[in-house]
Amino acid sequence: MDLGLKGKVAVITGGSVGIGLAIAEGLAAEGSHVVLAARQSERVTAEAGRIAAHFGVRTLGVACDVGTPEGTRKLVDETAATFGGADILINNAGTGSNETIMEAPDEKWQSYWDLHVMAAVRLARGFVPSMRERGAGVILHNASICAAQPLWYEPIYNVTKAALMMFSKTLAQEVIKDNIRVNTVNPGLILTPDWVKTAKQLTADKGGDWQGYLDEVAREHAPIKRFATAQELANFFVFLCSDKASYSVGSTYYVDGGMLKTV
Repeated sequence: MDLGLKGKVAVITGGSVGIGLAIAEGLAAEGSHVVLAARQSERVTAEAGRIAAHFGVRTLGVACDVGTPEGTRKLVDETAATFGGADILINNAGTGSNETIMEAPDEKWQSYWDLHVMAAVRLARGFVPSMRERGAGVILHNASICAAQPLWYEPIYNVTKAALMMFSKTLAQEVIKDNIRVNTVNPGLILTPDWVKTAKQLTADKGGDWQGYLDEVAREHAPIKRFATAQELANFFVFLCSDKASYSVGSTYYVDGGMLKTV
């Protein structure tokens, strides 16, 4: 199936590992040129080079922190210098948290707000103008099932991801007149390096059965009884970027193996 993505320029934040990297590979496989944004310079440069060599597309690795105004500006400027703008923006950069509302300081709230919400705001302001010039665009936000079904131990993550979901809905209404489609994806359990790292830490003094720990998490939370691979989630993102999703505007899609407990 031709998804109409060949030659498109896609920017993916948090693009050097996990979900972001899988999305970049999925888009590159369809012939899209990709810009990977991540904080670690060596890794983002290496992954950009690997994707270019493997898929035969043009790539750019940008080392930046999109949780800062300077980082988003750098990403927009370097993309413009190399590609003249972007057709697709995937706001994927983010990380989990662990705190209580009573104990978390203002600074922690602010840092997550900047990473999960203001990065998306600033990058929209930065990339929408070039999408308008190109006549169309797609912006996708990787939020979380926690935006609608919160986990008790990460209130800041829950709140900022919920805000990102509403921002996405609001942005969609503003830019659809420019033929720019905006949507949100709320993943459930996705097997990322962070999940494996956490499982290994939690089981280090209990025999080290990190896989057993993850299996138990999946059995408890997901009716499908397993984690998704990053590639499974990336497939959905790639579809939403494509012409085949042309009527998908301002929506939130759950890719969660049945984890959401409401309609």
